[in-house]
Amino acid sequence: MGQRTPLYATHVAQHAKMVDFGGWDMPINYGSQIEEHHQVRRDAGMFDVSHMTVLDLRGPRVREFLRYLLANNVDRLKDSGKALYSCMLNERGGVIDDLIVYFMDESWFRMVVNAATRDKDIAWITKQAQAFNVAVTERGELSMIAVQGPNARAKAHQVLGKAAEGALSDIGVFFARTVGEMFVARTGYTGEDGYEIILPATQAVNLWKQLFEAGVKPIGLGARDTLRLEAGMNLYGSDMDETLTPLEAGLAWTVGWNPPERNFIGRAVLDAQRTTPHRQFVGLVLSDKGVLRNHQKVLAGGKEIGEITSGSFSPTLGKAIAFARIDAGVTGECGVDMRGKVLSVTIVKPPFARNGKACV
Repeated sequence: MGQRTPLYATHVAQHAKMVDFGGWDMPINYGSQIEEHHQVRRDAGMFDVSHMTVLDLRGPRVREFLRYLLANNVDRLKDSGKALYSCMLNERGGVIDDLIVYFMDESWFRMVVNAATRDKDIAWITKQAQAFNVAVTERGELSMIAVQGPNARAKAHQVLGKAAEGALSDIGVFFARTVGEMFVARTGYTGEDGYEIILPATQAVNLWKQLFEAGVKPIGLGARDTLRLEAGMNLYGSDMDETLTPLEAGLAWTVGWNPPERNFIGRAVLDAQRTTPHRQFVGLVLSDKGVLRNHQKVLAGGKEIGEITSGSFSPTLGKAIAFARIDAGVTGECGVDMRGKVLSVTIVKPPFARNGKACV
């Protein structure tokens, strides 16, 4: 038996199929994964993401600390509640984790990191924070529910009430705002609009039930994976890890190169790699029948040029899609080895679909 979120019994009551996910018992689906996927693209769905780890970083030098800890530059965060996506690197430039950090005030930043990397993340952050006298506090008493889809915000406002609707009506994308005991962020992992709501764990079941009554359907990890893949969003452990730099994971856009004198962990490796050929991270679309899967080999000119890192069927496109890490400079058409048969795929730039529409 793995760890369980406060919503575990609710998932079971809603006939979820439970699976192990990074040591947590989590719902993979509640019936049809494809229907759940379309529910988010077309209306509104909710995800239990209480297994994610919330950390509060406090101290007078916390901004200085995060300038050093993260590859992206927190100096971009000037307004309270503004969020930033970044990778956290080791000295070799490898990705320890990808995360979102929120600026609340000059002595308080909030960070949300992945569940499967919790222990190593906390150990690394705490070690690096010592030199800056920054306190790192895990907020294990909190839960998180993501509400995603074109109608997600309207239905969330219906549940949260008029006061919350007024407080959130002008919130920008990648901003968070405190509403009572809730921390509501306009962020997500699906390519759709919506909120990620952090709230006391004791209130999670009640909010889930209220959202369900408002027509927000529960969505499992299966649809969450196809949604994020369509949206061009990396998954830690599949598309990136400690052996790969952000440049090799298609995340060069998350590196804060300026100012050039900012010294962040792993910078020297990234600076050198930036000017030399390295593997490219691309999207693939399969026109033939079949499903692209992780670790399938990518071929060009009769030679292996890389492999798929994440692959699945795209319900929005009605085709198989994938991320792949391949040799630099390859474009156009290439092949994928499916059990000895080479099928043609087209190299594209992700995302594949966002905001309910195809992008390729």
